Amino acid sequence: MSKKLLVIDDEQIVLDSIQKILSNESYILKVTTKSREGLEFALSEKFDLVLTDIKMPEIGGMRILRDIKRAKPETPVVILTGYATVQSAVGAMKLGASDYLEKPFLPEALLKTIKNVINKAASQEKEPQELINHDEVLRVLDKADKDNDFVANLFYYGSAALDEYNLTSAEKLAILTGDIKWLEDNIGELKPNHKRWLEQRLSAEIW
Repeated sequence: MSKKLLVIDDEQIVLDSIQKILSNESYILKVTTKSREGLEFALSEKFDLVLTDIKMPEIGGMRILRDIKRAKPETPVVILTGYATVQSAVGAMKLGASDYLEKPFLPEALLKTIKNVINKAASQEKEPQELINHDEVLRVLDKADKDNDFVANLFYYGSAALDEYNLTSAEKLAILTGDIKWLEDNIGELKPNHKRWLEQRLSAEIW
């Protein structure tokens, strides 16, 4: 049975390139330049693999990764990245992404990555998507409210700045993407200062 792939990238040239590379393969391909539409596709349809750019105008690849892993943890996600965001793509792999491809990529690299990720997906253990470490999450939010150096490290290093904390990938993604609703659904109402900081994450172009 043919595998179904979704590609989300705001550059039409990237989508055209992927479609050309895969034209002689047996994959069923769906593409979109609109990240919000792409996320809707990913959540409403079944895909064997999602490839998403990391930095896009509507919503970024990290939020797409977060929402896919939360709703469909069995769906592998590959990050498409330019040179300037390779560090973020590497960080995304610590947060649940299966792999990343640096643009422009060779046809062989795309084909190999797709095949490897799909083959590995069936046997990979799914990470928990519920909030587990309540106190640790609150400790991070407290530190972010009081420590400007820590905030700077979060903005610059992303997930690497949270390595010393006992947090799941889902918890790290919620903090890094400013997911106030999910945090409050699991912890209860957050302090106003915590909300303010998380709202800054939502508006920040960091990926």
